[in-house]
Amino acid sequence: MRSDNLTLRAGLLIVAVSWFAFTLFHFISGLSNFSSSMAWYIALTEILGSVGLGFRSVASFIAIIAVSSYFFFKSIGKIEAVMAAKLVLLLEAIYYAVTFVPSAIWGVGENPFSNNYGQLAGNLVANFLPCLLEGVLIPVVLIILYSKLNLNKPKTGAVKWALIAGTSYVLVFWVTNACNWIYAVMYKGTAYVTVPLNMLSFLFTTFGLLALTLYAGYFTKQSLSVSSWRELDFKKIGVVATLLGLYFAGVYLLWIIAGSVGGWSPWYAWFLGHNVDLWVMTLPAVGLPLLFIPTSAHLE
Repeated sequence: MRSDNLTLRAGLLIVAVSWFAFTLFHFISGLSNFSSSMAWYIALTEILGSVGLGFRSVASFIAIIAVSSYFFFKSIGKIEAVMAAKLVLLLEAIYYAVTFVPSAIWGVGENPFSNNYGQLAGNLVANFLPCLLEGVLIPVVLIILYSKLNLNKPKTGAVKWALIAGTSYVLVFWVTNACNWIYAVMYKGTAYVTVPLNMLSFLFTTFGLLALTLYAGYFTKQSLSVSSWRELDFKKIGVVATLLGLYFAGVYLLWIIAGSVGGWSPWYAWFLGHNVDLWVMTLPAVGLPLLFIPTSAHLE
């Protein structure tokens, strides 16, 4: 086995394990935080959120087994690997639909669907817009990708929708994090974002992730005619994966070094307490090998 190819495979396993660990942690935390004294609409979203995380926990565990079995032990063939991938896609689609559609409804108005601050504008920015996008867009593209992923069909459709799905995730990450930063400014005032480290985090989130989303979208558009996985420019995929992971890792590192600059806010409450996607900071484990491994070695 080539050593550079082993690095890529090890990176895939690291990401899969991190995905499972973060998801399982939030699944258990959600169950332990539930209280019968919660308002019914909060309890409903908490319950459905935990159910959704249960589906994602299973999906990420299957990803660990599939990556280990296919890339390291060769104990499953391509048919079984595709079946595992399709099951992961289906469970991930269920997770997004079950978890975020109810939360989007909660964010529509103030009574009875309101957050603790009771501000309609805040609800729309922090809850309704990002949750609606997550709860609708991601399940749709994943189900289409599920239908296209078939060894007996041309690979063009699967490649196309895999690229669209990947770009959709980047878009969702930008909208979700940018909306939560904007809500933090609404809640704390504009002076909060003028603090240098907060301004840096704000710019990385609102403009940096936007630039990455546009780059991913441009790459997807340019690659829609690709007829096989081997024809893809994996170096550009590596750029997107690496920068996305570095964004999450960078924001988290800023908090470790400097703490909650300017005081605790909805931004820190979101990113550190409710963000179930911090596992994305491990993506450079896959992205960096893609930058340096020859294209012919990617799918050996």
